[in-house]
Amino acid sequence: MNRVFVCGSMSEGMVHFDKIKSHIESIQNASVLAAAYQLPSGYPVITAGGNDWVPGHLVEVKSPDFLIPLLDQFFGFSEFEPQKSLHFRLQATVRTQDSLASSVTAWVYYLNPKKLPAKSKTISADQWGQALHSPKFMDQLTDRQKLYIRKLGQISGREVVPVDLPLYRELMSLELIVDKGRRLALSKFGQEVYRYLGETKL
Repeated sequence: MNRVFVCGSMSEGMVHFDKIKSHIESIQNASVLAAAYQLPSGYPVITAGGNDWVPGHLVEVKSPDFLIPLLDQFFGFSEFEPQKSLHFRLQATVRTQDSLASSVTAWVYYLNPKKLPAKSKTISADQWGQALHSPKFMDQLTDRQKLYIRKLGQISGREVVPVDLPLYRELMSLELIVDKGRRLALSKFGQEVYRYLGETKL
């Protein structure tokens, strides 16, 4: 399978498109059947099983054996523990804009519904483009808050990142972190914000 459907930060013109640009053989406008949500950050995501044709791009890649594992890492998908993954990678029918009557099968990364933040709201496919270009929450974060989110996103195991009380209160009120007793960690929402900040590299 050398076809991937992208409709979020990996789509053409968006923040992470440059990560896959050099691996692309061809790209065309397309849509996939899904349920669309807008995260508390303002950024949109899709889950499987919806009834809306969400717009995006159908991408044919040059070296799928190389790129797909990197995309799995970016989207937090594990073939060994798929149910614990941030996203599922599933084969789905993609409808191309050039010929609405025709369709192809491609890999699609759907958000794991269990990872959907509680304050996310359902949006229609018509609202997708607006949501994609207006993650307003990110504009409210200070550089200090972003730096701490990045630090938490990069730690592994039980490593502890110190934080002062005012910053702790700010991040807790924004529901970006959870207190696990002896250490702090990113909440589900915080993990999504970390991903948008672009710390996962291809």
